Formats: sequence, C-alpha cells, structure tokens
Amino acid sequence: MKKLKRSARLVEMTQYLLARPHTLISLTAFAERYQSAKSSISEDLAIIKEVFEDEGIGELNTLAGAAGGVRFVPKCRKDQALEKMRLICRELEQPERLLPGGYLYMTDLLGQPAMMQEVGRMFATAFADRHIDVIMTVETKGIPLAHATAQYLNLPVVIVRRDHKVTEGSAVSINYVSGSTKRIQTMSLARRALKEESRVLIIDDFMKAGGTIQGMVDLLFEFRAVVAGVGVFVESGEIDNEERLLHDYVSLARLTEVDLKTRQIIVQPGNFF
Repeated sequence: MKKLKRSARLVEMTQYLLARPHTLISLTAFAERYQSAKSSISEDLAIIKEVFEDEGIGELNTLAGAAGGVRFVPKCRKDQALEKMRLICRELEQPERLLPGGYLYMTDLLGQPAMMQEVGRMFATAFADRHIDVIMTVETKGIPLAHATAQYLNLPVVIVRRDHKVTEGSAVSINYVSGSTKRIQTMSLARRALKEESRVLIIDDFMKAGGTIQGMVDLLFEFRAVVAGVGVFVESGEIDNEERLLHDYVSLARLTEVDLKTRQIIVQPGNFF
C-alpha cells in the first residue's frame, strides 16, 4: 500500500489490529505494509496499546524475539460489562417475555447485532486465556452467541444439530436426557465438522439443569475432544445444585425468580461478575 502520513497510519493500523484478534503480527510485516521504520511502528503501537487499555477495548500484547510481534486480545472491563449486562437484565425482566415452564423469550435480543457484539466480547474476555480451537453450540438460538464470541476469539464455529441432515455427510449421533424435561432427545454432529482431540468452547443461550450442554460434552467424547470451557448467556437459578448436571461454567445472567401468577421476573448478572 502507499506510504501514509502518521495520523492515517495510526487509524489504518488500529483497524488492521481490530480485524485480526488473537493473531500474531510481526513488526516486519507492519514495517513493510506501511513502508516505515520499525522504530516508528513501535511508537505507533505504544500509542494504540495505551488507548486500547484506557478505553477498555482490549490488550495489545508484545512477544519479543525473532518470531515475535504484537497480538490484539479483545477484552472488556468488568465495570463496563456489568453496566451493560444490567441493562440486558432489565430487558429480560419484561413480563411479556415469560413463557410456559418458566422460560424467557429471548429471540429478539439474540437478533440484535450490537447486543450480541457486547455479549460476544464478554465471553471472549472470560475465555481469553484458554487454549481453544473451536466454538461449539447447538442449533438454533445459540448460533448468534457463538458467532459473536468467535468474532472476538478469531475461531471457527461448529453447530450441533437436533436432527441429522443428509447434506452433512456421515455424522455421530447420541441420545441424551434433557435436564429440565427428563426426556430423551437426540443430537448429531458431522464427522467432518470437528477434528479429533480439538479443544472446544461450548456456548449456549439458556441453561436450566444443563442436560443439553452435558449432551454436547458427551458428544465431544466421541471425537476425543476436550472441553476448554462452557459459556451460558442466561442460567436458571431455580435449579438445586443436586439437580444441575453442570457446575463448571460461566454465566452472564441468572434468572433468579419467576412468578407465573404475577408474571414477575427477576434477572441478575451471572457468575462472570
């Protein structure tokens, strides 16, 4: 590209880093891209690093050595994230969202790109230091959450299906018991979708007793994969610990109280906070 003035170079370099999270970029690559000395590039990166950290955008980590460079790690400050999550909780507390069985209608929120970006950044912050190869979710409402998280972790997404599709090729299918309804259900994953021994981050929209997530854990066992973490948008607080099938997870919101008669809903920030 043509040689830029420093102000333009700072803007372009910032955009370049934001578009490539968790990617190691060498100083040589930057120097060649902007036709500038490495010393000038280092000064620019120091400015960007300070702004990223001060504004709660993320971290710019430097790796020394011949194979070193810089890596942008998107993160959000806990105080900023908590403020945003409290607003989301107020949205979830609207009485008209209450569904039979104590579930919440969340589809409209999952369809809002700006909100999903905020949620994805929170999950990316929670799991930034984990070694992860791929993000997994089950169709369909977990898909926006998984893709939003994948954007900030720069990882592929694998989608588990309720029913096997012929267009997926050969697949592994398992039966699992729903933790909330106690019914036997089926989930399936194409063999080509996931490499064996992958490290997987599971993302889901709602967890009651954890049966669906436990089903995904059991499915991963068939691929000899490792569960690197579990993230849940909303968890139910009405399930006793003895009934919950999963205990090691990160939740962003917690449904603590549902009164079907008065239609009162109370949602609080989850254990991430």
